[in-house]
Amino acid sequence: SKDASSRPEDVRDAVQVIEHFADDLVRQMEAALARTFVTPLDREDLHRLSSELDDVVDLTNLAARASVLYGVTRPPEPMQKLIDTLVSCTGVLKEARPKLRRHAYAELLDDGRKLRSLEKEADSVFRAAVSQLFKDPAVDAKVLLREKEVLEDLENAVDHCDDVADTLANIAVKHG
Repeated sequence: SKDASSRPEDVRDAVQVIEHFADDLVRQMEAALARTFVTPLDREDLHRLSSELDDVVDLTNLAARASVLYGVTRPPEPMQKLIDTLVSCTGVLKEARPKLRRHAYAELLDDGRKLRSLEKEADSVFRAAVSQLFKDPAVDAKVLLREKEVLEDLENAVDHCDDVADTLANIAVKHG
């Protein structure tokens, strides 16, 4: 018997709730930036950071929705590795947020390096997985297209975590 929480539809729905919540946070951030004259960090940096974080959530949502749309009921190993990497990236991002408030810029640079390392690992997993899909004669075209699409969405979400790393590094260098 399958655990109901592991159903792709349940994952998609949970990620959709998070995506709507993130969109609300971005709107609140934009409204706060519009009415606040002085901010602890540059307004443009804060806006860029919130926009990039929203992109990560949007792409994660896209991957979850694609999994359901294309019928990926159980992620194969490379897909699971990308999911795990994305979870690791979001963990680093969660830990980085309070460091902005504390102005712990050296620690933010370290977080950026962690994110870049995770992104490089994800690139490697992605390239190997897509290569294997195309090289394996036992993989039919529908499976190839389905898995490639979801792998790309996950890899794009991890790539955007690297964009957040760049913004964190820019903030750290500018203010550190």
